[in-house]
Amino acid sequence: MKIAYLAAATALIVSGCATTDATGPSGAPVAAERSQALYEQDRQAILAMQGEYTVTFDFQETVPIAEGYELAEPKLTPAREVVIVVEDTGDFIMLQHLLVVGGEDDPFIVKHWRQDWRYEPETMLAFQGHDDWIVEDVPAAEAAGAWSQTVYQVDDSPRYAAVAEWRHDADGVSTWEPPVSWRPLPRRDDTTRDDYDAIAAVNRHTITPWGWTHEQDNSKIVVEEDGTTHELVREIGVNTYRNADLPNDQAARDYWEATHEYWAMVRAYFDNLEATTGRFHVEDDAEGTLLYGPVLEAGQRVLFGIATPEEAYAEAEALLDSQVTVID
Repeated sequence: MKIAYLAAATALIVSGCATTDATGPSGAPVAAERSQALYEQDRQAILAMQGEYTVTFDFQETVPIAEGYELAEPKLTPAREVVIVVEDTGDFIMLQHLLVVGGEDDPFIVKHWRQDWRYEPETMLAFQGHDDWIVEDVPAAEAAGAWSQTVYQVDDSPRYAAVAEWRHDADGVSTWEPPVSWRPLPRRDDTTRDDYDAIAAVNRHTITPWGWTHEQDNSKIVVEEDGTTHELVREIGVNTYRNADLPNDQAARDYWEATHEYWAMVRAYFDNLEATTGRFHVEDDAEGTLLYGPVLEAGQRVLFGIATPEEAYAEAEALLDSQVTVID
């Protein structure tokens, strides 16, 4: 499989610079069900999420469902992020989030989450609980005129995915709101608790004149080994991205310039996994010491010139092979 990963990585590197093609990589026309103008509105809404932002991650449990459950303390976290377009081929757009940590004179960059948007997708990842994922078909009627958003974690392993159409109002506000989909525990809970197994979430993006918001209506659920579920508590989350002129945004762009070849190889590993399997398992411990921490550290060695992208990826591939299991 290593040859397949490297071949896919090479293709990603070659196409790594942002390009645009409204007809998509295959040259296929936009579906007749949606006008070219609406399709372009969709694309511009997605592309509007690139830029420099001051961010707040605000999560609050609201309704205890299980008897005796006590609501956790709210969690409000400020951050600064640079969001860049890694790839734009018309009907596919990849956005990478980069956290800017530290002072203006000594910034430290952390690769954060990634979002991939695909127009009229044929398949989609779906979380099953207990670190298991399946690749499921998207019905043609559901895909028509719609975009899938697939979110990936800091190590480029999958986080969640869903499909919906964008809505655009007369005031220039665009909203994308899919049905409920499942996702693993967020890091903020995974490191501190083990009383639930998955989140069933409605994931809403709204593009505004001042930035954008990412709202979440979450149900934290227990998933039994036989697949039965029990709701524990409900939670709301509002991640707010306000346009900003960050004084140290160049550090984020420099980080990506130095490490993008390495991360293309890591992405190719998971692209190959999604393309060649129907079900797989990705395991890490709560602190990320088995997978996400070491994969990020390998990227840091590329940043500082201690390792080549190929050398760092060889380390990452060994880690991925140890923590990823193909089920079907």
